[in-house]
Amino acid sequence: MKHSYWGNIEADWAGFSSDLTFSNPFFDEQEIEIFLGVEYDEDGEEIEELPTENQLTEFAETYRDFLENIETNIKSIQDKAYERYLKVYAHFYENSEKSGEKALNIDNVDKHNENIKEIMYLRVLNEKTIKLFIRYKLDREHGLEFKFVDGQIEDVGGVAET
Repeated sequence: MKHSYWGNIEADWAGFSSDLTFSNPFFDEQEIEIFLGVEYDEDGEEIEELPTENQLTEFAETYRDFLENIETNIKSIQDKAYERYLKVYAHFYENSEKSGEKALNIDNVDKHNENIKEIMYLRVLNEKTIKLFIRYKLDREHGLEFKFVDGQIEDVGGVAET
């Protein structure tokens, strides 16, 4: 299928992707895959039907809004990731007795940012929703997932938790 904004759309390893890719200087990787729509239905079955023309147009609007506010969105990702670090991980990584290692001394957003630069992919969904997936250096098993709804971060969790 071909779309005026997305270009060629085809089945890929995690659903449907397009010719367009995501890039931002904050992240180490560039030209990151963008997936369009959900990968699985409610029963856990892979979606085999391409998104509709209307869905693709809605996805394009959602993605363009995300890009228009990219600096604010990146700042939100940084702030929310650091908040999650403080809430979930700092008690371990900042306590050498618990971790068995020297404390990381991550005491601000800038120090934490080095741990969130490995983006895996981005997914555009219905209802003005975007999910961004990061391979988190401090928890590679769970990673980080950011769920944006209508341009705002609504949830942060491990991958597949938001």
